[in-house]
Amino acid sequence: MSFADTLFQAPLTAVPFAHLVTGMVQLTVLGAVLMFFRPLLIGIARALVLVVRPRPTKDQLAARRKLNAAKQADLELDTPSVRAMGSRS
Repeated sequence: MSFADTLFQAPLTAVPFAHLVTGMVQLTVLGAVLMFFRPLLIGIARALVLVVRPRPTKDQLAARRKLNAAKQADLELDTPSVRAMGSRS
């Protein structure tokens, strides 16, 4: 008996052909259903994400933008002083 025959002898005889076909048909049907309802499932997933982590309001976004602009302006003011200190040494 060859190595391949020995290797594949037990697993193929352990599972009947009808079970393999049934399993493959079930996986195919599941894949088709998931592909058909994919937009719906994506919408449900996005809604669940919004429930867990809601979007910030426009006021919160404006406040964050203003804070970031202030930090950026502060960094721009500090840059010349840092360069001046670096040029002294």
